[in-house]
Amino acid sequence: MKMKKILMGAIAATVMTLPAQAADLTLKFGHVGNPGSLFEASANAFAACSNKALGDKAEIQTFGASQLGKDKELLQKLKLGQITFSLPSSVMSSVADEFGVFEMPYIIKDRDHMRRVQAKHMDIFQNAAKSKGYRIIGLFENGFRHITNNVRPIKVPTDLAGVKLRTPKGAWRVKMFKLYGANPTPMSFSEVFTALQTGVIDGQENPYAQIASAKFQEVQKYLSITGHVYTPAYVLVSEKHYAKLPGDVRSALEKCGTETQDFVYEHAAKLETELLEVIKAAGVEVIEADKDAFIEASKPIYDEFATEVKGGGDLITKVQALASGS
Repeated sequence: MKMKKILMGAIAATVMTLPAQAADLTLKFGHVGNPGSLFEASANAFAACSNKALGDKAEIQTFGASQLGKDKELLQKLKLGQITFSLPSSVMSSVADEFGVFEMPYIIKDRDHMRRVQAKHMDIFQNAAKSKGYRIIGLFENGFRHITNNVRPIKVPTDLAGVKLRTPKGAWRVKMFKLYGANPTPMSFSEVFTALQTGVIDGQENPYAQIASAKFQEVQKYLSITGHVYTPAYVLVSEKHYAKLPGDVRSALEKCGTETQDFVYEHAAKLETELLEVIKAAGVEVIEADKDAFIEASKPIYDEFATEVKGGGDLITKVQALASGS
C-alpha cells in the first residue's frame, strides 16, 4: 500500500520535472500509448518509482504517443542504444515465437492466471527475449481486447465476414481473424484513427484503455465485448546496452519493474469499468459477444501453433494448466 501511495502521488504531480541538480544519466522510455492510456500511466508510474529510487544517479524521461517511433522502430532503437526502455505488447510475437502463446484466443483467463504463468514460467519468456538481444525487467499489460467496427454488430465469429479489421503486426492475430472470416489489416497503432475515420478500415480490436484514449469511439458505431485475447506488455531493454548501466542503477530499475506491476493491474481493472462507460456515452452500441462461439471457432489456431512452433503444444499446455488457482 505504501508503494502504491508513492506511485499515485508521483504520477499526480509529474514524472518529467527535472531535479534541481541534473541527473548523471538520462534514460529514455518510449511507448505508443496516447495521453490517458494504460501505457502512459504504467510508464509514468515506473518512471516515478525509479526516479525516486535513483536520486541524482539517473533520470527516466517518458515519451508516449509514438513520439520516438512505432513499436518496431522502438525495438530497433533499443538495439542501437538510442532509447533505454520500450513497452511492446503484441509485437513481441514477431520477435520470438514463444510470445505467440499469448496470441492464442482466451488462453489467459484473468490477471491472477497471468501472475501464475509469470511466477512459474517467466524464465521461458525471459530466455526468448535474451535470445533476440533483449531483457524483460517488468511485466505490465495492454489488457483484454474487444472489437469495434462500423459494419454491423459482432456477436459470433461469422459476423466478422468481410470486415476490414486492423490488427497489430503479428502473424497469429492475422491468422486468428482470417479464421473468423474477417479481412485483417496489420497497421501501426498511430495510424488507426485516421484509417477508421476515412473508411480505409472498418474496425479494430483493442482494450478499452487503448480504444478510449485514442478516441476510436468517435469514429466507430459498434463495440463487441469479446475479450478474445489478453496481451501482456513488457518493460523491455537491450541486453547489451542495459548491461553497461551501473549495477545499483539496474537494481533500482528492476525493483521498480516488479513493484509497479501491482499498480498497473489495479489501474487496468479500474479503467475497464470507467472507460466502457466513456465509450457507451459516445453513442457506441455495445454488444455482448457469444464467447463460447469464439472459443469453438479458435481451436484450429491452437493446433497450428502446436504444429508450427517448436515446443508450442507443450507451452500451451503449461499455460492452460495454470488457469485455476489449484
